[in-house]
Amino acid sequence: MSNSSSITQFLLLAFTDTRELQLLHFWLFLGIYLAALLGNGLIITTIACDQHLHTPRYFFLLNLSLLDLGSISITVPKSMASSLWDTSVISFAGCAAQVFFVCFLFGAEYSLLTIMSYDRYVAICKPLHYGTLLGSRTCVHMAAAAWATGFLTALLHTANTFSLPLCHGNTVDQFFCEIPQILKLSCSNSYLSELGLLVVTLLAVFGCFIFILFSYVQILRAVLRIPSEQGRHKAFSTCLPHLAVVSLYVSTGMFAYLKPPSISSPSLDLVVSVLYSVVPPAVNPLIYSMRNQELKDALWKLIP
Repeated sequence: MSNSSSITQFLLLAFTDTRELQLLHFWLFLGIYLAALLGNGLIITTIACDQHLHTPRYFFLLNLSLLDLGSISITVPKSMASSLWDTSVISFAGCAAQVFFVCFLFGAEYSLLTIMSYDRYVAICKPLHYGTLLGSRTCVHMAAAAWATGFLTALLHTANTFSLPLCHGNTVDQFFCEIPQILKLSCSNSYLSELGLLVVTLLAVFGCFIFILFSYVQILRAVLRIPSEQGRHKAFSTCLPHLAVVSLYVSTGMFAYLKPPSISSPSLDLVVSVLYSVVPPAVNPLIYSMRNQELKDALWKLIP
């Protein structure tokens, strides 16, 4: 038996023990990471440099790209280094930092996606009030609230999780440190306080999901009332990327945390964690730029 005060490091779950596959994993994650850096970096640069994109919609997209860059940088480089150097060790402080930043960035991102659904709702259902309801100061306050929500959530969860006594070793069944895997190492009944906090967080997440769902029901009703086919197409093209990102983010996250224990296994947990922590930051730039002619035109202007 051990306790948290005697644990100085954790052992992360490796994708494979075969050296050739470890190198394959390294190069695969390197490609995904570079794609995420390039895609999100281009969106941030384009929005920051083009005055025509200084609107609420693109301001929130810029914040989303910043969060995506942060979230993929917390997990992927460490996993790449583990495969390259054939080591799965992470220090206690490093593990706590990973938990904090994962909670912070993902919490802020989900809050921001909720705000972005409100932005689309106002733009399509209340276009005449768009400038009033989403002025520059209001947008800054809403974005700051999203970041602050993520920070406070991360602070509470990290402090609560790492104050628990750990009695079941130091092996984390995941390629990065996350709360459910740390709780598995805690002593019996000692994790109930963090479990209660997780339930409250999940209820808040569910509340945001209901808000997003309600927003899109109203958007769909408004779009179907637009008389021209071109108008309907334009309205849908501004909403579909956000809806696709929310669907990917929520579906993979819910499956990761709410799947029945009977179907849980280390290999399945690894696949699901990649789907919700690695894939979205890499594909979000593609989703948002694929049907966005305005963003494409602004990007081409930057290229000499």
